[in-house]
Amino acid sequence: MPELTNLRMPDAGGRTQAQTRRRIKLPAINWPFLLVVTVLVVYGLVIVYSAVSADEDYNFSRQLAGVAVGIIAMALIWAFDYRRLSEYTTLFIILNVVLILSPHVPGIGVNTMGATSWVKIGPLPQLQPGEFAKITVILLDASIMAKFQGHLDDVREYCKAIALMLIPFVCIMTQPDLGTGLVYLFIAAIALVMGGARPKYLLITLGICVALVVLVFLADEVIKGSTGEYKLLKQYQRDRLLVFMNQDTADLTDEGYNLQQAKVAIGSGGLFGQGYMKGSQHSLGILPEAPTDFIFCVLAEELGFFGVMVLMVLYIALFVLGFRIASASSDMFGLLIVMCIVGMWLFQILENIGMTCGLMPITGIPLPFMSFGSSFMVVNFALLGFMGSVWSRGKESAGRVTYAASN
Repeated sequence: MPELTNLRMPDAGGRTQAQTRRRIKLPAINWPFLLVVTVLVVYGLVIVYSAVSADEDYNFSRQLAGVAVGIIAMALIWAFDYRRLSEYTTLFIILNVVLILSPHVPGIGVNTMGATSWVKIGPLPQLQPGEFAKITVILLDASIMAKFQGHLDDVREYCKAIALMLIPFVCIMTQPDLGTGLVYLFIAAIALVMGGARPKYLLITLGICVALVVLVFLADEVIKGSTGEYKLLKQYQRDRLLVFMNQDTADLTDEGYNLQQAKVAIGSGGLFGQGYMKGSQHSLGILPEAPTDFIFCVLAEELGFFGVMVLMVLYIALFVLGFRIASASSDMFGLLIVMCIVGMWLFQILENIGMTCGLMPITGIPLPFMSFGSSFMVVNFALLGFMGSVWSRGKESAGRVTYAASN
């Protein structure tokens, strides 16, 4: 008589214990993706360490803490099935409103440089809720567009989708944080394009946006004529735009100072740079906000054109892998999540690098995986986790299809 321990007794669903064990497994790992991310993060930490070494206002250990927490968040989200979130559109709207408006709560909101964008709760580190809201904005926009399955032809549904996507932008402008608001708008644009909105609707929306921007500037001029001050746009926001449009005539001791010093730092790097931790512009405190907004200038000054090309190669590799993950997605929701993430990073890269070269207006948009900021790092790692989750579920679905076809 055989031993009972060797028998494969079926469970209530007809599965044997061996089959049940096989169903409980960790998600598949995309090793090339992890390798590129690892090199990119380490590269960023090396540059940030140099940038913060000359600035007492920044603590490198906070950046390391952000990376550590981010890795944990990435692992947990990677193991989670993102598809369970596709029907929670209303919840994402509520989360966005709560997160973005939380700095206005008395006692925890912190006003920095004219914007109430941070919260400080007791001994906990200061956090930027609008940064974390990028995750819920992506999930919100993806869940809105996923239900159309790549075809949005009804004008009423299109207008409804636009209205829901604008909620986070309206909330962030109460702080106000125009840079983060622009990121939200770009995420929405990616979701609309990839979600299958009719090109005619998109062109009309773009035209309306341009008209509204012009109207805001004209209305602000009228308001100033009657009240003596601008109300719709902050003075520094207008100055940044004016500097961008009139770079040759901008006052280099006032609003044009940041752009001028950024150009000097980039130009002084040459082919191979001045040497690691030997950049004169940021080490002497001449380059403003070197660890955050102008981290690209530190890289270019110290490692030169060669160091910049290394960063570009890493970014390109990340995008190529991101597109492959999106194409391997098992559903529209996953595809939209990945494309919104990749599109957001692309916008941030173009804006951050462009503003340091005078090709884009100066904003407070950080450079992905490079700029200092613990909240920023945690959010980026969390988004990597969602990309990994989409890839793993896509692989699982493809494996099931292949198995079914072979049987």
